Amino acid sequence: MASFVVNDALVKYVSQSLAGAQLIFIRGLCATVLLVAIAHAMGLLRGPGARAREILHRPVMIRSMLDASATLVYLTALFHLPLANATAINMATPLFIALLAVLWMGERIGPARWFAIALGFVGVLLIVQPKADGFNGYALLCLFGTLLHALRDLFTRKINTDMPSILITIGTALSVTLLAGLISILQGWKAVTPMSVALLACASVFLSGGYFLLISAMRSGEISFVAPFRYTGLLIALIIGFVVWNETPNALAWGGIALLAGAGLYMLHSERSRSRASAALAAAPE
Repeated sequence: MASFVVNDALVKYVSQSLAGAQLIFIRGLCATVLLVAIAHAMGLLRGPGARAREILHRPVMIRSMLDASATLVYLTALFHLPLANATAINMATPLFIALLAVLWMGERIGPARWFAIALGFVGVLLIVQPKADGFNGYALLCLFGTLLHALRDLFTRKINTDMPSILITIGTALSVTLLAGLISILQGWKAVTPMSVALLACASVFLSGGYFLLISAMRSGEISFVAPFRYTGLLIALIIGFVVWNETPNALAWGGIALLAGAGLYMLHSERSRSRASAALAAAPE
């Protein structure tokens, strides 16, 4: 989440001078080059250990297309919504994930964990404090992008566990880059300065790291447990906002931070307690 927040801050700054699809394409191109170089160094693209063709496997391609669509849909909505409103809507992703995990993947979530997720979402609303006049048709588009993000994360669990996460990350970067490139042709291009390219190249490093860490977390951790940690992105954004722009949360925002921290700590405690109980049950004599 820290990687994604830094990436968003850099991209938002560059968006003042470049069109959305154009900057997404440039950032995606930089990210793809970086990821391909890493995969090549790992021996995954050539030689006896080459596995590049696995990027074309159906679950990987579906996940990549969902991610590309979600990225462009969310950013399109973000350009027409107040940042607070878009952030509040996007933070509903864990709720979608938890619901889809129950309906689609058969995971079981107790009432207490449902309450913790809902409490975290209330904390999000208190922090961003969306204004009623900020919601319009683009809010529904943003909500659709949030649903796409949730579906993307669920499809991550459908990919074979032995497939290197770096290859999944490459598939995502390629899909985002190609889709943004096609749209940028329709939008038209503006002159690109060396500073913009440098900032987008830096953003691509953080974006690639965020993708890789998110994929690893969604593949190895229980979805309903990992999902609420998305809320930490808001906390990190508050810190960056204070350090860079001298933004200080008001009383409601601090209350939201407390709710988010409480919900996160509860989820950690709940998972640890359940793990200990399972381990104790497995170790007990028959």
